[in-house]
This record gives sequence, structure tokens and C-alpha cells, in this order.
Amino acid sequence: MTPIQLTRRVALLGGAVALGGCGAVSALNTAASPLDTYDLTPRAGSTGGRRTQRTLLLALPDAAAAISTDRIMIRPNAAAITYLPQARWTDELPRVVQSLLVRSISATGRIGYVGRSDGGPVPDSALLTRIDAFDVSVGADGSFTVLIDITLTVLDDRDQRVIGTQRFSQSVPVGNDNPVTIVAGFQALVDAMLPGMADWALDRA
Repeated sequence: MTPIQLTRRVALLGGAVALGGCGAVSALNTAASPLDTYDLTPRAGSTGGRRTQRTLLLALPDAAAAISTDRIMIRPNAAAITYLPQARWTDELPRVVQSLLVRSISATGRIGYVGRSDGGPVPDSALLTRIDAFDVSVGADGSFTVLIDITLTVLDDRDQRVIGTQRFSQSVPVGNDNPVTIVAGFQALVDAMLPGMADWALDRA
């Protein structure tokens, strides 16, 4: 499939999503044909820097309903969304991002315990995550750009005081609409962003 072909399909499907709402999204997600599944690999933060025996738990990231799916989102324009045909993440995106952050922070060896908020010890700090973008935009010329936009907030779990909030946002162009190429673009952004996100959280945990 060429980029132009995907752009036409995106325009048609995106219009259906914009007009049909949840029904169109549901129909797309329950398509009978099997989907190729893709995963992302974490990149650890720095093993140097401040070390602590404190505990940090990560809540399930907050995201809009259109992002909270296992499908790879495509934005043909600012008003419409659709999903990459025949491709999906290994889990719903908020859980994928949560797992990436937990493994990236844990791999530094700089904190006593880090894990998901639905298990583990009573935390000293909590990490809240908001996913504002994790998608591919289609340019007017048929080009493709992968974007990740995530905001992190660290709370003191004892009094719920906000210790710090930071936005992390990067994009990268990708050469074509092949799912392998698009996922490689997401992986490049994960490699570039996760270490800084992990270090920022650890410095405030």
C-alpha cells in the first residue's frame, strides 16, 4: 500500500469515525480479520544520580477514549481519526505506556521499589501520567509524522502534594505507511524520551 492509498483510506475511515462516533470505532476494533501485533521496548534511565529506598507506584495513565485502545491511531487531519489497518499494540495503549515507564525506571536500580498502583507496597510517591498524543499524523502532501506527547506528575502519597509536573513531547517523520516503519518511528521516540522521563521522575520520587 502506498502512502497516497493510505491517505485516501484514512480520509474515508476518519470521516466515518468523526461522524459515526463510538459505533464506528467499535466496528473497526471488532473486525474479523486478524491483526499483526507490535510491542515497544523500554530504554532505561540513567544508572547514576540520586539513589533512594523509597517506593514509587504508577497509576494507569489517563488518556482520551480514542487513545485508550490497542489500535495504532492515525490522524488524517485535525478533526478526524482512524486506526492503522491490520496492526495493533500488545495491549491497550495506557497499559503499554505504564509498563514502559515501570521498566525504564526499575532498570536504573536507583529506587527501592517501582510498580503499578494496583499492587505492591504502600507508596512514598505516586506517578500520574496523561497521554495527550500517541499517534501518526498525515500531512497534506501524504507524509507521515509520529508524535508522542505525555505529561508526568509526581505526588507525595502522604498528603497528595504535587511535587512536580513536566510535559514530554517529540515527533519524528517516517518514510511510509508500512506498520513496521511506523512502529520503528514510535520506538525511536521511546528511545529518545523514556530515559529523560525516568530520570525526571526519579529525581522527584
